[in-house]
Amino acid sequence: MRRSFDGRLKFEICVVPSRKRFGMEIHILNTIVFDMDGVLFDTERLCQDSWLAVAEESGLPNMDVIFPQCIGLNANDSRRIVMNAYGEDFDYEGFRSKASVWFWDYIEKKGLPVKPGVKELLSWLREEGWAVGLASSTRRSSVENHLEQAGIRDYFATIVTGDMVEHSKPRPDIYLMACRELGVDPGQAYAIEDSPNGIRSAYRAGMSPLMVPDMIAPDEEMRELSTKIFSDLHEVLRFLQTEV
Repeated sequence: MRRSFDGRLKFEICVVPSRKRFGMEIHILNTIVFDMDGVLFDTERLCQDSWLAVAEESGLPNMDVIFPQCIGLNANDSRRIVMNAYGEDFDYEGFRSKASVWFWDYIEKKGLPVKPGVKELLSWLREEGWAVGLASSTRRSSVENHLEQAGIRDYFATIVTGDMVEHSKPRPDIYLMACRELGVDPGQAYAIEDSPNGIRSAYRAGMSPLMVPDMIAPDEEMRELSTKIFSDLHEVLRFLQTEV
């Protein structure tokens, strides 16, 4: 992607390198798009804790059942699920505001929990010249804050967030936008995800989803949609190193 003299963005499709194996030409993927919560940071679990704490204080039942349905969704789609559960009179904005205070207070006291292997994987991708993007259902301000705090903002050539699309995961829009901004066909890119909604989104976009499960264990659907499932980012790194 580059900016023209008139200031408009122009997208250039990346040429995907190939090699021959057993006489067959095999395309080598060299673009990857990360999810954030649950992949780069252990913030999915932290977000759940904040929702459960505020729900308990407010006497709201079944939040342990409702929250998992919201994993991977943006604010618009999460709001719809919560309002369906508690009724149209429920003060969703007030609830999220209290949960946000709990969440940021925890991070201020104990720090941002970075997942093992994040910096090693990002450093290797940079050294190998990969195009790296991020597609998170979280709003832009929080994404930028987390990346800056962890010191990894500069690894990402493009960042697409949940407030940039009307509907986020499991719909493919957010990943399609990330691939457009990177100038690559979705079929020539990996996506790293932890949640079923994220895997569905990447798969529907035509990408090759790599799953690193966090809070929800993979079922048969996830095994069918995922190119490969890993236990952590160290395994992802070893896999990509063998693919180059």
